[in-house]
Amino acid sequence: MPTELIDLFINGEPRQTAAGTLADFVTAENFGEARVATALNGIFVPIRDRAAKQLQPGDRIEILSARQGG
Repeated sequence: MPTELIDLFINGEPRQTAAGTLADFVTAENFGEARVATALNGIFVPIRDRAAKQLQPGDRIEILSARQGG
């Protein structure tokens, strides 16, 4: 059975994903080991809550990482 893709926005850019949860998406995008902050539809989502956040078509995900230097 093929995996259904959903349309959403990542850091303002349109994308498609087969990930079912925010945790799945972060892992699929190779951020799994990185320390990143996430927001779903403008609301901060801590690491411990990502697996419970189901993704829906049209969701807006923001992924931010700290940068070192100046």
